[in-house]
Amino acid sequence: MKRSRWLRARRAVFLLAIACTFLCSHCIAQAPRELRVLAASDLQPVMPALAAAYEKATGIHLNVSFGSSATLATQILNGESADLFLAADFSFPEKVVAANHADTSAPIAYARGALVLWARKDSPLQPLTQTTLQEAKFSRLAIANPDHAPYGRAAVAALTWMKLYDQLKPQLVVAENIAQTAQFVESGNAQLGLLSLTLASSDHFQQIGSFIRIPRTAYPEIRQCAVVMRSSTHRAEAHAFLDWLRSPAIQQNLAKYGLEPAR
Repeated sequence: MKRSRWLRARRAVFLLAIACTFLCSHCIAQAPRELRVLAASDLQPVMPALAAAYEKATGIHLNVSFGSSATLATQILNGESADLFLAADFSFPEKVVAANHADTSAPIAYARGALVLWARKDSPLQPLTQTTLQEAKFSRLAIANPDHAPYGRAAVAALTWMKLYDQLKPQLVVAENIAQTAQFVESGNAQLGLLSLTLASSDHFQQIGSFIRIPRTAYPEIRQCAVVMRSSTHRAEAHAFLDWLRSPAIQQNLAKYGLEPAR
């Protein structure tokens, strides 16, 4: 009798273990898939819409953190866990490649950016023109840190091309990244800002301000590139997202986000 009860108990434990294994496997199979993405600050108005569209199409959720391209590259080089790095230029993902943290031999271009001059609608400097900077009727001009942010580097290049950099240098308010640059102008800490077109063309900044484009000849091409992390356990999924982002259907619609096709 005791042996019979022992056998029944052992059988019950065995069946329970099988059931738990099945349930755990089922839960893992049903768990939402996720990619950890580090993205440049100019993509803050862009990524929510792209991430929502991609999740709807594939079921893969993008967990996105933003920062200056330099800061994000440094985090990766210091061991930050991520699947994908979307930078605002070529040079910072190239540093990740050179340090053998990427799974490709070169960064992958996904878009091109543009630089604009932005001011609040209630600014006395309105309407903005191509001579607004030359007229210098302002005390503070916000730019992103050129050492950390590609759009800051483009801003310095544009001011230098206009032969205004030395003249306006005392009036520059330098932000950590391009998103903070926009905040400086929005808050009134600067009257003007050299921003990314992605931020200036977002609903929020179009409602409260206006912009003009800086001539393309004034600064080097802003070729925004990405790398997939060699250490990622979701490399195939990260490359699949990049392929989707670079697909003709998405590239043709980048203009509404303030970006241009990678070409």
